[in-house]
Amino acid sequence: MANERQFTRSEVAKNTDKDTMMFIIHDKVYNVHSFLNEHPGGEEVLLDHRGIDASEDFDDVGHSNDAMELMKKYRVGVLVESERTNQMPKKGWVAKYSKEQKNNGRGLSFYLLVAGIALGAVIVFYAF
Repeated sequence: MANERQFTRSEVAKNTDKDTMMFIIHDKVYNVHSFLNEHPGGEEVLLDHRGIDASEDFDDVGHSNDAMELMKKYRVGVLVESERTNQMPKKGWVAKYSKEQKNNGRGLSFYLLVAGIALGAVIVFYAF
């Protein structure tokens, strides 16, 4: 994206304006100030990552495909070329689970129910 604003890591770190809450995820810069109250994990987790590269924590938590799409709204730029890590996002369990759930329509609770029934059948079989 040639016309995107470019930031240095120090510019993102020094961001202290009351109307900004910027951090970096995979070489992209986001301002999520207007999303703080809406974040499902609470605003504290976003505030804890203010001004830093949050890529690893973002990946470790995992995010749904819907969350990934919503992020585009808050993107304000990219890191300058010389400061990019160029690391690919890890696939978190939530993103993987969301994709699988859309594909087969069955959630985790369905599989837990099936496993519980099977375990119960085994116990009854061996108990009697």
